[in-house]
Amino acid sequence: MMNPSIPRTRRLLFVSPLPPYSTAGYRFSALQRLGQQVHAFDLRQYTPSSRVIKGLQFRYPFGPLVASVNHELCKRVEELRPDVVWFDKPIMFTPKTMRTIRNTGAKTIFYVQDAPFGPRNDGCWKQFKRVFRMADLHCLVRRADVVRYRAWGLPSIEVMLTFDPRMHYPPPIGFSDSNRDREISFIGHPHEQRPAFLLKLARDHRLPLYVSGNLWTQIWDEEEQKLFHLGGFLGGDQYRSGIWQSKINLSFVTEENEEDIAHKAVEIAACGGFLIALRTPGHQAIFEEDREAVFFSSVEECAEKCRFYLGRPDLREAIAARGHERAIRSGYDNDTQLARVLNRLDGKEE
Repeated sequence: MMNPSIPRTRRLLFVSPLPPYSTAGYRFSALQRLGQQVHAFDLRQYTPSSRVIKGLQFRYPFGPLVASVNHELCKRVEELRPDVVWFDKPIMFTPKTMRTIRNTGAKTIFYVQDAPFGPRNDGCWKQFKRVFRMADLHCLVRRADVVRYRAWGLPSIEVMLTFDPRMHYPPPIGFSDSNRDREISFIGHPHEQRPAFLLKLARDHRLPLYVSGNLWTQIWDEEEQKLFHLGGFLGGDQYRSGIWQSKINLSFVTEENEEDIAHKAVEIAACGGFLIALRTPGHQAIFEEDREAVFFSSVEECAEKCRFYLGRPDLREAIAARGHERAIRSGYDNDTQLARVLNRLDGKEE
């Protein structure tokens, strides 16, 4: 069981957008639970109201588009004098700002869930690539980045894509199929192969699919949409309830983002949901196949396993319970992983 020592208390400035139910917000709360004196620098107040200007800032984070946020962050650092400045996906901050922070004696942590060096060209990483070598510690969630950063000789720690124990937890005792009104469920966005994959499951294999998320009605035509039970975005409590109410929860990875583990796979297991996920080395490493989760490598295998497990609630309940226990025992939660990060900043090895 992963059980890192309690990190020492620090004054920490947390730099990120902090909308409700965001993974950054969950990390902010976890740092507070770990006894850190956490102060928010919420980037939402520096996001332009104009969609055009917002898009320009995202793709070209230079000059006047980011001058204000850099000035205000430096000012806040000078006022607060934090021990640590924690950046969640720092795409707007300049080398000058990083030098200003370093000159105060503060350490910097970069936590990036996306893939700045992967094949997907998001267009937002230009400023990040000017400053990433200046961070005191990088938190890396994908194996491809672990290899890169080690080759570059940069200070880093490999961390899990996490669940939040205050948000992602199992249903009440006695919850069963009588409470579940979603047969086969996918909650998420229509990235990469997912629309075609789910369409084959519904049309060719005639399986009952419930799909929740943004943009699906823009991907499938009206006839294709009739094959599904479609719903909108689910966040926070609704997201957890959606997992609870699903007999089968599907999960994929975003290959262009170099994912080997799906964030949703970890959250589904933490919520006590029955997980059928794309078979990857990462998923096979964090869950024992057919005991803690079920995997597939093709539409046909997925369809076969969905059909089998729909008729076996006893097996689904047992596998889901073991998957949840594995997520807890192995420390896939925010508190455990962020304690590791802070301890590594002190040079503590595991």
